[in-house]
Amino acid sequence: MSQAPWSRPAPTAREQRYDLLLGVGMALASVLGTELARGAFPTRADLGIGGVEPYVLGVLIALLLCLRRRWPIPVLIGVAVLFVVIGERTVWAFAGNLVTQAAMFMSIYSAVAWSRDRRLMKAAVGLVFIAMFGWLSLNFVKALQNNSIEGPNHALFSPYVSNVLMTVALNVLYFFGAYFWGRTAWGIARQQYELEAQAVELAAQQEANARRAVIDERLRISRELHDVVAHHISSIGVQAGGARRVMDTDPDAAKNALNVIEESSRSAVNEMRQLLGMLRAADPDLDVSTPDEKAPQADADRLPALIAEANGLGLEVGFHQIGAVEELPKTVSVSVYRIAQEALSNVRKHSTARSAHLTLRYLGDSVELEVLDDGRPKHAPVGSRLGHVGIRERVGLLGGESEIGPRPVTGFRVRVRIPLDPQNRPLTGGEA
Repeated sequence: MSQAPWSRPAPTAREQRYDLLLGVGMALASVLGTELARGAFPTRADLGIGGVEPYVLGVLIALLLCLRRRWPIPVLIGVAVLFVVIGERTVWAFAGNLVTQAAMFMSIYSAVAWSRDRRLMKAAVGLVFIAMFGWLSLNFVKALQNNSIEGPNHALFSPYVSNVLMTVALNVLYFFGAYFWGRTAWGIARQQYELEAQAVELAAQQEANARRAVIDERLRISRELHDVVAHHISSIGVQAGGARRVMDTDPDAAKNALNVIEESSRSAVNEMRQLLGMLRAADPDLDVSTPDEKAPQADADRLPALIAEANGLGLEVGFHQIGAVEELPKTVSVSVYRIAQEALSNVRKHSTARSAHLTLRYLGDSVELEVLDDGRPKHAPVGSRLGHVGIRERVGLLGGESEIGPRPVTGFRVRVRIPLDPQNRPLTGGEA
């Protein structure tokens, strides 16, 4: 447990209401207990001032417990004073009324468990303990002087010594038991506070890591989109130069070149709008370090090479391609590769699976990628799942849908579907 300074929070309104009910209930019980002690006393009981002194003192010591958590140190001192007064003024009530004993025990416990100032608590408890054991010793001296502790049985020790040893042992258990019980309660409260604080801190860290993963993924997509747009611009430049050269001699060829320029420019605008949308959505306040130089251009056509690489690392990967193969938009093609790369990497790092299967489906208006394995999560730490956050972010920005999670029987599934028509994809961040 951390050694940092900690002050226990004040009791809640509910806890204070509970203490109020406890104090009132014990006060009523004290009246009944005092009456029972009076009836059981073998000689005439002295009722003190006004004939009600034992009852009033018993009620007062119980009512102090109404404030046991709100002001634990004053309650401890007040209960200790009344405890001695009752013991001196009404011996029969002190010995026969268990509420008095319970009040002393609870006041010690509450002071140790609820005091915010630990030094003051130790000083107060130490003072009370010295006073109580001093008072007990004084009573032993009086009993010895009056020879009031005697009996017919002489065992290993005399009746006086036996009585002293038993009384001291009981009081040690009584007082120190209350102290250590209160200390345990205080320690549990502190541990619970620290666990809650750690949970809040971990949740904040997890949220920050997830946010960073989203932004990292957006930045990577932005770099890839930059390459795609650059490709379109280069194509436009080439076609425009060709059209200029043949415009007078071959109008049909020039017309075809202009058609290509029109198509490329439309695609470039759509890709650029997505790029600007993602850049607008990125958090400008987050300090994201410069990424490493990227690997060769990612593309769905490189999936066989990716699978060969995974096989070389010890994971047996199967591959199926379903549907009529068609050319994918560059952003979709790059995303298919990156998602497959992340999914296979997760299988190797975080699963016991020795094999996986990758399926690429061409569905006409969309493309679907599915990666399956039949392993179980490793017992070692299984990662932060931020890779899954990145996959969902990438697919969401492209207007697709994703399904990531355990399979019904065993294993794990990553399935994404991305539309091929950029006109149907939502733009993040508004119009460019």
